[in-house]
This record gives sequence, C-alpha cells and structure tokens, in this order.
Amino acid sequence: TGAISSLQRQMEVQECELRRIRSEKDLLQKQLREREVQLQAVFDKFCSLTEEQRQEEITVMMKEENLNLQQVVTAQESQLAEQNKLISELQETISQLRAEVVTTRLQLLKHKQAQKEMQSQAEALQHKELQTRVALEHISSKFERYRNKIIQGVFSVEGSREPVAELTDNEVLEAMQKIINERMEFQRKLKNKGSK
Repeated sequence: TGAISSLQRQMEVQECELRRIRSEKDLLQKQLREREVQLQAVFDKFCSLTEEQRQEEITVMMKEENLNLQQVVTAQESQLAEQNKLISELQETISQLRAEVVTTRLQLLKHKQAQKEMQSQAEALQHKELQTRVALEHISSKFERYRNKIIQGVFSVEGSREPVAELTDNEVLEAMQKIINERMEFQRKLKNKGSK
C-alpha cells in the first residue's frame, strides 16, 4: 500500500509538471498572438501617413519587426520543442508509473490471497487440533476406566491386599503378571493330577 501511495504521489507530481508546461506553452502562444496584434496596430498607425512616408516607415518597421518576430519565433519554437520533448518524457514516465501501480496492486492482491489461504489453513489446523484433543481426552478417559477395572480385578482376588497408595502402571502390570503366572501354574498342577 505504501508503494502504491508513493507511485501515485510521483504520478501526481509528473501530471502537475505536465500541466505547468502546457500552461507555459499556452502563455507563449498567447504572447505570440499579442505580438501579432501589436504589429497590426503599427500597421494601422502607418496607414494614416502619406504614401511615401508610409512606405519608408513600413519598410524600416517591417524589417525590425520581422527580425524581432523571427527571433521570438525561433526562441519560442526552440522552447516549444523542448516542452514537447519534456511532455513526451513526462507522459512516458506517467505510463510507467501507472504500470508500476497496476503491478504493485496485483502483487498486493496475491499477498492478500496467500494470507487468506494461510489463515484458512491455520483455522483448519486449529479445528484438527481441537478434534485431536477431544479424541485424546476420550481415549484417556477410556484408558483410565480400563485401568481402574484392571486394578479392581487384580486386587479383588482372594489373598491380595488393597493398595495403600496410587499405583504406577508397572506395578499394575506386575500384579497382573503374577496372577497370570499363578493361574498358569495352577492349571499345570491340575493337568499333572489328571483333572479337567
């Protein structure tokens, strides 16, 4: 956005410069017209003189005026050519600035789109994390119930003592393994005696 604003400011400055040069051009053309009006006034003034005086005065004045006008026209043509060149350069610069503005806006649009996609992915990940947490809590709850049932089963066996403190998973497994081993031993003894 800052780049676009900077380009737009540059474009406004260039357009302001272009307007100034066009105004100067108009002023030069206006001055040229004024000189033509002055020349016409001089011409009208000499119309009132005698024919001979008029011819002499007109000749002298026309030579001077022609010389002055040629100098003015040459200077104005040179200045006008420079201004036209500058106008072309300014128009080219303005076109480049407009192209840069369009490019910058497109880049900004792409960045916004990428940011939107990233935000969407982040929201999807948050949703997935929430689902995982819920599933984990559910599994943890089932595991805890299963563990409690195992503890109840292990320590409800005749001859076993109630635990006095919180049991670790290893202690529960050891107690289960002990019961399994005892039952297997008992079955082996019964088999040896020929009992079903």
